[in-house]
Amino acid sequence: MFKKTTLFLLLAIFFSSCGYKPSAYYAKEQLDKNVYVRVEIRANDPRNSILVKDAVTKILIQKIDSKLVDNEFEADVIMDLSIKSVSFNVLQYDKDGYNKLYKANVNLGVKYFTKGTGKTIRFDISGEYDFAIGQGVTLNDTHRFEAVSKASDMAVSELLSRVAVASFE
Repeated sequence: MFKKTTLFLLLAIFFSSCGYKPSAYYAKEQLDKNVYVRVEIRANDPRNSILVKDAVTKILIQKIDSKLVDNEFEADVIMDLSIKSVSFNVLQYDKDGYNKLYKANVNLGVKYFTKGTGKTIRFDISGEYDFAIGQGVTLNDTHRFEAVSKASDMAVSELLSRVAVASFE
């Protein structure tokens, strides 16, 4: 018990003295302002565009406590999102030759402009999600909707680390 306590104290002192800060700390410095999120709605796929916006707003509110505003005039940061591509790949077939396991890939373009610095930063993020469907079942809109939603969540989780890295440039 004494060894565990000593080890814990040494690690706590080490991490507090070395200046370690998680990437969310640096992302919060960049985005802890009034943020306006604008999504490019794709005419051929409007549902996925809304999913992406929901995923981004959720992470901005939950992880870094950003204040979302309804128009860009009130915003300190304007974030533009666009879906670059959505694709599905077959990963595995069953013994009868039916598709059994799929991978959904979502690639997003992110651009954000900070009014205070006048700086615009652009980058792409991507997410993927593996999913199985039942035997003899075809891939339908419900499967696609759920898979794109999960893949978008995975892509958006990369957003904070990319913003944090961009804050050092």
